[in-house]
Amino acid sequence: MSTRLDLTQDVGALTARLVDVESVSGGEKALADAVEQALRPLPHLSVHRDGEAIVARTELGRGERVVIAGHIDTVPVAGNLPSRVEGDLLYGCGTSDMKAGVAVALKLAAALRTPSRDVTYVFYDCEEIEAERNGLLRLSRRHPDWLAGDFAVLMEPTDGVIEGGCQGTLRAQITTRGRRAHSARSWLGVNAVHAAEPVLAILNAYQARLPVVDGLEYHEGLNAVAIDGGVAGNVIPDECVVTVNYRFAPDLSLEAAQAHVSEVFDGFEVRFTDGAAAARPGLTHPVAAAFLEAVGGTPRAKLGWTDVSLFSGLGVPAVNYGPGDPNLAHQRGEYVSLKKIADCERRMLGWLG
Repeated sequence: MSTRLDLTQDVGALTARLVDVESVSGGEKALADAVEQALRPLPHLSVHRDGEAIVARTELGRGERVVIAGHIDTVPVAGNLPSRVEGDLLYGCGTSDMKAGVAVALKLAAALRTPSRDVTYVFYDCEEIEAERNGLLRLSRRHPDWLAGDFAVLMEPTDGVIEGGCQGTLRAQITTRGRRAHSARSWLGVNAVHAAEPVLAILNAYQARLPVVDGLEYHEGLNAVAIDGGVAGNVIPDECVVTVNYRFAPDLSLEAAQAHVSEVFDGFEVRFTDGAAAARPGLTHPVAAAFLEAVGGTPRAKLGWTDVSLFSGLGVPAVNYGPGDPNLAHQRGEYVSLKKIADCERRMLGWLG
């Protein structure tokens, strides 16, 4: 039986409905079908689909076009479905990251028949996993015209505060090598796990930068996120791999960030496995300045990677703004304030209406 979404209901109730449709990365079809089914009958929107990504656009000939985007996938469920309400808080997988923001975007899409600017609404898949599977990246390659605009808002969780730009991210494997031997005669081998101790010492001593970029302070981080080594309980291991994650500020390109990691681990075997560029805040753009004036508050740096980076690469200045709390993202006890969802909807309607 198909899932149906009622875009006339309260934005908090719509959020709960979205949360209750499980959409772990790679399994978004049911929710994508529901989003398409809800948007396609609206006469003021042209609706397009690519895989599990839905794009809806107004075509009013306005002088400016803005893109409002949000991913519909979540991290794996952790015993936190179905959703539940306790006072002002809605609990459940994806409440904060980022089905509350998706609910706001869907409400805007239904309500704004004649917005002050043309609007493109993008609901896409596979944001929470490796960058190469990202639905927005796929759209940028297959249908870049669908993402064209003067300004973009990613409805990522920001706790109702505009967050400018985003950090870049990369992962690298630092490999130490040894020689296998029987553990009863360990002196005949070289222990690769023991050889990884200097790698961990470097990480423990590392001092992260706090650069200020376009008036916003970013906090970098270089950390081990996995370690793998060992053959059997009676074998001296001949290989150990420490996987590190570097979150870097937008004053560095991806290439510069890779060069920095290579320098930090000079003398070790380094292999880069994944990476995504950072994005500068871009808050000086006229459309961004108008958005900031409408929303209010003091903007801050985005401490994390988001698809603001992809829009920046397309030449579209973008910010993060959504009702969820980023500190709650991916937690088992994830929740969102119903009041903040309604407040986000009100401010976005004020800007575009």
